[in-house]
Amino acid sequence: MTQATAGPVTRGDESAPRHADEVERVVAELRTDATRGLTARDAAERLETHGRNELGGDEPLSLWRILLGQFTSPLIVILLVAFAVTIVIDEHTDAAVIAAVLVINATIGATQERKADRSVRALMELAAPRSTIVRDGVEQDVDSAELVPGDLVVLTSGSRVPADLRLVSATTLDIDESLLTGESDPTRKGTAPVAEETPVADRTCVAYMGSAVANGRGRGVVIATATGTELGSIAASIQQATRPETPLQKRMRRFANIIAVVVLGATVVAFVLGVALGTPADQMFLTAVALAVAVVPEGLPVAFTVAMALGVHRMAKRNAIIRSLPAVETLGSTDTIGSDKTGTLTANRMTVLLGWTGDGWVSFAGTAHEPGGTRRDARDVVSADPCGALADSLRTAILSSEADLILDGDEIVDHRGDPTEWALLVAAREAGLAHVDVRRQHPELASVPFEAQARCSYVVTDEGDGAAVLRLKGAPERVLELCTSVRSGSVTRPLDLDEVHAVANDMAARGLRVLATAQRRLDLPAAQVDPHRPPVPDALTLTGLVGMQDPPRSGVADAIARCRSAGIRVVMITGDHVATARAIARDLGISGEAQALTGADLERMDDAQLRDVVGDVDVFARVTPDHKLRVVQALQSHDLVVAVTGDGVNDGPALKAADIGVAMGRSGTDVAREASDMVLTDDDFVSIVDAVEEGRVVFDNVRKVTYFLLSTGAASIVAIIASIVAGLPLPYVPAALLWLNVVTNGLQDVALAFDPGERGVLDQPPRRSSEGILSRALWERTVLTGTAMAAGSLWLYTWAIDAGLSPPQQRGAALTTLVIAMAAHAYNARSERRSILVTRFHGNPFLLISTIVAVIVHLLATHWEPTQRVLQIEPVTAAGWARILAVAVAVVLISETDKLLRRRRARA
Repeated sequence: MTQATAGPVTRGDESAPRHADEVERVVAELRTDATRGLTARDAAERLETHGRNELGGDEPLSLWRILLGQFTSPLIVILLVAFAVTIVIDEHTDAAVIAAVLVINATIGATQERKADRSVRALMELAAPRSTIVRDGVEQDVDSAELVPGDLVVLTSGSRVPADLRLVSATTLDIDESLLTGESDPTRKGTAPVAEETPVADRTCVAYMGSAVANGRGRGVVIATATGTELGSIAASIQQATRPETPLQKRMRRFANIIAVVVLGATVVAFVLGVALGTPADQMFLTAVALAVAVVPEGLPVAFTVAMALGVHRMAKRNAIIRSLPAVETLGSTDTIGSDKTGTLTANRMTVLLGWTGDGWVSFAGTAHEPGGTRRDARDVVSADPCGALADSLRTAILSSEADLILDGDEIVDHRGDPTEWALLVAAREAGLAHVDVRRQHPELASVPFEAQARCSYVVTDEGDGAAVLRLKGAPERVLELCTSVRSGSVTRPLDLDEVHAVANDMAARGLRVLATAQRRLDLPAAQVDPHRPPVPDALTLTGLVGMQDPPRSGVADAIARCRSAGIRVVMITGDHVATARAIARDLGISGEAQALTGADLERMDDAQLRDVVGDVDVFARVTPDHKLRVVQALQSHDLVVAVTGDGVNDGPALKAADIGVAMGRSGTDVAREASDMVLTDDDFVSIVDAVEEGRVVFDNVRKVTYFLLSTGAASIVAIIASIVAGLPLPYVPAALLWLNVVTNGLQDVALAFDPGERGVLDQPPRRSSEGILSRALWERTVLTGTAMAAGSLWLYTWAIDAGLSPPQQRGAALTTLVIAMAAHAYNARSERRSILVTRFHGNPFLLISTIVAVIVHLLATHWEPTQRVLQIEPVTAAGWARILAVAVAVVLISETDKLLRRRRARA
């Protein structure tokens, strides 16, 4: 190998499929040296050409931008217009009230959404700050940002990979790539090239930026830096991915358009009618402004924000942290959940479930999960016979393992090493074999660690009687090639390959990872074993097979059943092997057939083909970040509201593009958390279902608040237009309408946001995306109850006129009627379908308190001179109160009658 020659490497070289090339070719094309690395001069020139090995990003959102974002809602825009009009016509009191509403809403929203979008900056935390490299033949410690293509990097246990590397040497090198691939097991690396079409998870000759060395050592040549790395391409995808408009934002936009049309229509009608009936134009202009104020539900934005903020608080108690307010309601609209497997549906803990020896099947009791159905004549392990095949199989697993268990008395408090190996130690402990005792009784004489090419590892141990025993574990196909017999009880019998292959295939079909163990007593005495030249294994006796799996989390199967009853489909999207994913999907009830597509299948499909099949496929396995993003977008193309879970960097683009991204709080990366809308503090799928339930409660409460406030607006519209047509003076001044919308009813609408929710909220199907904030029934009921309240208010108004009361007393009677009627109507709004008689009166104490406070505040306002002057009202007489209470009862009866008729119609 010659020393690197001067000259830059083009960027085109960085994207070449280096995993398919031999080491020599990669080294030659990068003009470097696999032993001495680059020269300092070459490195400096390449740094000028390629730039620093850093991932950049946008600046975080400033507080001002977050605050301005609170004023983009269409409903808020209408309020801003109303604020401007009241300023122009010198109605400063009205302007001050509207301004207060805008400030309160912006403050609450900005407080909840203060966290900036730091997705790409979180990626930088994954890049190693310092790296050990070889330059000019000398190992040196450098800033990772100064790495360039062609640099020779040294990897050791515990280090983080600083760039994409083509490995040139590897000794028992295991790298944790879960942040890229989603797989929980470290990948054993080597130097042999793999096929060009091999997915990232199987490129064993490449180490990727951001992954961590779990064990061993190696060296690799830098083939890509910064944005040219796999991590860099994910960063670019996250930046390019745009968050879709949430269902609530869509509904709010449609709702605001309706309000704008109603405002415009009502004001024009009122103005034209008034002028036609002889009212001066300037007076009618002020009347039209008053009507506009009446129609716009000023308290609605604050009530919306409070309802969602309360949802955030309740979800936090159920282990779901919401990062943006609109995500609260989006959860309630979710009809598809694309879930990662490892750590979300499963426990992220390898567990030995089944074993087989020449004596038959055994079941390990350390898990309640029973994979794939009935076990054939399995017996539970209580304590292994020290002289039996099972004990020998587990001893081999212990002695050929580099893992360790950390104990506190009899309790396992921690573990070290490969998850597969410490799972075997736990299984042995369950069978009564303590790994510390076994290793003390059988000291190691020589060992050969696991290599991907050999697919096995083995150890030679001293049996204490002068004899040496070779113990081997590995892939069943490889181990069986070396076996001639099988252990059965205390004897051996000839090996029946068909029988053992059938057992191994049975375990694999259940989604289990299968390992075989074997041993042979050597003719060579223990004292003569050379630790540097271990004997070659052959003519072994098979001692057993073990099947392990990352088992499903407790409660997940029930949660998926709840999703099904709620009309929510669950799809598994994982980087794991298809057989494992399909088996877990069957066990959890995601799909009986567990139809599956792999990343390779997706590569052969265009977007149109994927859209056609995505509705029929329940499992997507061995997928890359791009594949996961495509699956999410294909689901969304069917107008589905999609929630996606993830914990790794590879999940970032899909999390950001989903309608709601759900990241893991414990095992997840910063990248996943920052790209998400919600973080699960317990990494449990069950918490997602709980959050969906809370999201539906939030939307129901938003709907209650909207219906309640629009009823007031409808009453005001009808009353004002009716008074104009009848030639009566206006029953309310603009300030009185703002008082009604913001102060009195404003207390009750916020209290409705505290409603705990109705029973069976998860038994209903998800809301259609085309469905508005109010259902058709509620729109009709709004007109019905609004007209009833308007009629009652005008009845009191005309009664006061006929009784010869003063104009302030007349207006006081009309306004107080609406206040009392709406106080009663607030309880109508607690349920769209259920009667007020079966809705627990004390179920929402905040509503009871706010109703009492609203009435008291209004009564005080009718007696306090400053508010009398602003609202132009005076107290209601004793004779008027009996009529007002009658109106309130009538409004409740009208609403109850409508509910009853609709319930009967629904049953019919």
